Amino acid sequence: MDTSDEEPVEVTRAMDAEVARLLVENHRRFLAFVERRIGRRDVAEDVLQDAFVRSLTRADSLRDSESATAWFYRVLRNALTDHHRRQGARSRALEAASHELGDAVMDEALMNEVCACAAALIDTLKPEYADALRRVDLDETSVQDYAVTSGITANNASVRLHRAREALRKQVARSCGTCAQHGCVYCTCKSSACAH
Repeated sequence: MDTSDEEPVEVTRAMDAEVARLLVENHRRFLAFVERRIGRRDVAEDVLQDAFVRSLTRADSLRDSESATAWFYRVLRNALTDHHRRQGARSRALEAASHELGDAVMDEALMNEVCACAAALIDTLKPEYADALRRVDLDETSVQDYAVTSGITANNASVRLHRAREALRKQVARSCGTCAQHGCVYCTCKSSACAH
């Protein structure tokens, strides 16, 4: 029976056991190394755990002449680099989401400010104009759906909506004066001018 094929397997197993023993013995040093670079023990423990898993799958890259501890510090540095990359990607994603949410909140606040007078002035328009504006602009019904429920063509609905918006624009300009000239962004009339 030829045992020459089994010998490298036995050497690899012995080497893996030695590497595992060294890693366990130096656990506290490795954790301190990672924690100093991250600043949080719980996160450092996660990064260290990931590095241990990597080391078990890459133990074959350890050269005989190389110290298992020095080799594992390289694995740890790579794990730290990956962690920082993931954190950077997470931070960028959170920042983008924050900007989107901030924009949505700003848009809503702006709409509340701008629409205070306009919403009140809709009632001063012809009933079919007021209905078109409420359903399409305020309730966000599509022009096509508005046309169907109103019993008119989509083209007619578009024309009616255009005329309704023009009538409302003129009404806001008459009621709000200078505030309307500046886009009603910082409304000073607070709907009281709408009663004029």
